[in-house]
Formats: sequence, C-alpha cells, structure tokens
Amino acid sequence: MAGDETSTRDRLLAAAERLFLLKDPDRVSVRAINAEAGLNPGAVHYHFGSREALIAALLERELLPLWAGRLEGLARHADAPDGRSFQAGELVAAIVQPFEELSRTEKGRMLCHLLARSVLPTGHIPVPSPWFSPAPFETMLGRAMPHLAPREISQRWRLAFTLLLEIYGRALSPSPAAETALPDTSTVVAFLTAGLTAPPTRTPAG
Repeated sequence: MAGDETSTRDRLLAAAERLFLLKDPDRVSVRAINAEAGLNPGAVHYHFGSREALIAALLERELLPLWAGRLEGLARHADAPDGRSFQAGELVAAIVQPFEELSRTEKGRMLCHLLARSVLPTGHIPVPSPWFSPAPFETMLGRAMPHLAPREISQRWRLAFTLLLEIYGRALSPSPAAETALPDTSTVVAFLTAGLTAPPTRTPAG
C-alpha cells in the first residue's frame, strides 16, 4: 500500500515536471497535473495537500541531492576545532556553484524559477530538510564572522540569498540568449562574499 502511494506521488511529480517544462509554472493548474498523470481530479490534494506542497516536494527531490552533500561537509568543517578559520567565501561558493550548474539546462532553470517563486514571497519553503531554511547558513556565517551580531548575520544572509534567487530564478525565457545573460559565477561569488563580509554597520548616535 505504501509502495502504491509512493508510485502515485512520483507520477504526480513527474507530470508536474513535464508541464512546468512546457509552459510558465504559474499557468499549470492542479487539474492539468492530475490529468497529465492520468489520475482523478483530487489526486494532488489527496497525496500532497496543495499545489504548493507538490512544488515543495518536487524541489526537495531535485535540489536536495545537489546541495546536501557539499553543505553537510562544509557544516562539519565550520564546526571542527581544527584551528583553520572557516571563510564566508567557502559557503558562498558552495551555494552559487549548484545554481550555476542548474542554469545550464532547461530543467535546471525551471527548478531555479520554481524555487524563486516559492521562496521570495515568504522567505521560506515548507520542506523539512534544514537546507531549505536559513538556520544552518546563518550558523556557518556566524562561525566565519563572530564579530557580527546574530541579527546582522541574519539580515545579510537574507539579502544574499534573495539576490541569488533574483539572479538565477528569473522568469523563464525561450530565447537561447537567456543562458548567457547571467553574470560570471566568479563575479557572483566575489560580489556576495564582499557584501557578507563587509565591516559591521554602525547605528547612528541618537
């Protein structure tokens, strides 16, 4: 029974992915996903609860393997008392490089677009993995820059990740030029690292 449910969820995710690659995801309805999967009109809501939850599941399935390994290794390095200072640039590179890899393919660009559409309105996505929340990133940045207040760390990370989503999650375009419109990866890494590691802000005296 559990296997049947997994199979049905997979069919729905595969159907959604096919449709999202064909046209703007915002124009793909729950009814269309159910029909593409050859299932009854209530299948998405029964197996996922909502269209947004289906999208979150698709993003988790596709993106988590791309990020988890390198980020978990980086987190261990940040926590290790080996005397080597953890650098904010290491975290930035580990985040930007997967985005750059995704931007090379039609499917990857679609996933970046979905991620941006899901995260930007609220700042989070309902996925249980900690790598879909800001907490582990802010913790690592705190290790790299202990002189910054937690509130400033949080604000800087929010600004940096929002910029990443704006860069790589831009609206889908059928034009081949869309692939070359992105800034160089090294430029993105350098720019974000400079912003994250800028001197502490000072509150004007009252």
